[in-house]
Amino acid sequence: MAQLSRLVPSARGLLVFEAAARTGSFTAAAAEFNVSQPSASRSVAELEAAIGARLFERRARGLALTVDGSDLYAVVGDTVGRIAETIEAIQRRQHGTKPIVTLSMSSSFVAHWLLPRLGEFHAAFPQIDIRFDLIPGVLRGVPDNVDLATRIIADDDPNYHRWSFAPEIVFPVCSPAYLDARGKLDHRGDGAGHVFLWLSDHATHEWAREWGNVAHRNASKGVWHEFTDYSVILQAALNGDGIALGWLSVVSSSLVKGTLVPASDLVIRTGRHHSLIAPRSRPLNPIVAEVALWLRSNLARELAALDETFRPR
Repeated sequence: MAQLSRLVPSARGLLVFEAAARTGSFTAAAAEFNVSQPSASRSVAELEAAIGARLFERRARGLALTVDGSDLYAVVGDTVGRIAETIEAIQRRQHGTKPIVTLSMSSSFVAHWLLPRLGEFHAAFPQIDIRFDLIPGVLRGVPDNVDLATRIIADDDPNYHRWSFAPEIVFPVCSPAYLDARGKLDHRGDGAGHVFLWLSDHATHEWAREWGNVAHRNASKGVWHEFTDYSVILQAALNGDGIALGWLSVVSSSLVKGTLVPASDLVIRTGRHHSLIAPRSRPLNPIVAEVALWLRSNLARELAALDETFRPR
């Protein structure tokens, strides 16, 4: 095997190439190395000249890897990621610190499902610390610094590693005390005698068809309380203060314990799936995959313990 130093003019060129391929931009790559954009472009041009092949197609909207560039990036990207991980591991050993895994999840899922299991989680993963990036409402984009997130994405989304987590099943829930005092919700009625706990991010019309008449707030005779944090909505439902929409992946523990119960016979299966996802923009850390599998297996066990009405199909 030929020595690398004989094949490329500088290892720096490979590093700049990796950054440009990862970001799709010489400008972004230059910023990482604190050099000018022409300097970064020149480093890659020298690498291309040494290899004897074009690695990028220069386009108006950015860079696109050629077939040869893709082959090289598959190796260089993985190698650079592993080198970075190894250096970080060495530094942590020197300073006695643990690696941090950042999880982007809804505040409701963390508060009502994960926190009660935090002791079990730390027992399973004593070698890492966790940082939570909490979302109070609807889950949207994934920040760049996140290692693992829960989101609904297309099965073939090329931007993420994906583990199927839970089907999106939604139904109204309340406390047993609320149900005893006010009775089941009649979706054909006007909601009189009931209190509804609503998330601001959820426009009423999203659920009007499924909820029936009670979702039409202008005609409703129920009381409506609106919140910007779904975690608070579930806590209010647990306290017996009203009826909330329950997402199965969040309320499964409360259903098993009996602290929340269905407020009606309505069960909405949207056909969508919540997934655990990790960005492909950097090498997948094996510990992140282990965390994903731990979360998935624990939720699967809980869903299997539920009444057949709520089990995934």
